[in-house]
This record gives sequence, structure tokens and C-alpha cells, in this order.
Amino acid sequence: MTSNPEKDALRKHLLEKRDAMSFEIMGIHAQKILSELKKMKSFSEAKSVGCYYSIGSEVQTNNIIKSLLDAKKIVSLPKVTDDTMVFRKIDDITKLEKGNYDISEPKENCPIEENHDVVLVPCIGLDNNGNRIGYGYGFYDRYLTKNDSIKIALTYSKQIIKSIPTSEHDVKMDWIVTETDIIKTS
Repeated sequence: MTSNPEKDALRKHLLEKRDAMSFEIMGIHAQKILSELKKMKSFSEAKSVGCYYSIGSEVQTNNIIKSLLDAKKIVSLPKVTDDTMVFRKIDDITKLEKGNYDISEPKENCPIEENHDVVLVPCIGLDNNGNRIGYGYGFYDRYLTKNDSIKIALTYSKQIIKSIPTSEHDVKMDWIVTETDIIKTS
């Protein structure tokens, strides 16, 4: 990971803004985001969805994962080993283990899933062009460059800003879903 002072400052500012939200508001927004996702043809018709297990003030995904599993979709979550991220299939959200960065992950014996119709991507901030700022480790950018999935970033509307500084390795999102909008990026 190369340091970009402009991105680092923006990441810090946007994280502070997101972390200021109450857990109750985050839960309400998570329900609205799931409702917005279900309106999307690419999401509702997807057979295989790569998701993430939310931490901290990220858009909560437990309800999304449960909804996908209830609909008998193939659901996979990321597992990080060294500097590589792979998605592994899950069939029960209660059977995860703590992994790197103290994030719940699928166990090592869960099968790898490489063919997603959709990947739901966490972010700290976005612009309307689909440029995303994450935590700065590059796991999603490296994974998504090798993948043809529809990329949907989940965020709160207040995390969308005018412009995100980009690097050549950054991968743009195809869609942004917030508690109030579905945005097709340009």
C-alpha cells in the first residue's frame, strides 16, 4: 500500500463522519438499503452474490446476508490470508470465525467462490462516478480487477462527496446504493 496524503486525510474525515452515526440510525438505514437493493434487477436475479461481513459503522449486512441465504442464493464472504482476498461460500452466518483485522470470515474449509454475478463492496466514501475510497489496503481493488461481476457499493448518502482522488489501480463501482438512492455510475 502506497501512501497518498490526500486520500489518507479524506479517509480519516469520512470515517469520523460515518462513525458519528448512532447504531439505531445505522440499523434503519440498513433496512432501507436492503429495500433499495431488492429493486435492482441485477441484484434480485443474481444467483451468486459476494457480500461482506460489516464491522463498525459500515452499512450493516447481516439482514442482506440472511435475505440472500433465505432466497437460496450462493452467498460468499471474503477471507484474507496474507495480502490476498478470496471469497468463500457460506450457508450459515453463525458459522464464521474471527480472521484478520478482527473481521468475521468463512472458515478455511468453506469452498472458494470465484463466479459472482454481483459483489457488494464496502466503502468509506464515494463520488457519483463510482470512485471509491476504502480502508487503503487494496484488497477489493486487487480482487475486482480479476473479476467481471457487477460491483455495487453500499454506503450512506452522506458519504457521497463531489470527488474522490484516484490511483491507477482503483476499480470503479458500477452502482451505488444508499438508504435513499440507487445510482448508476457514469
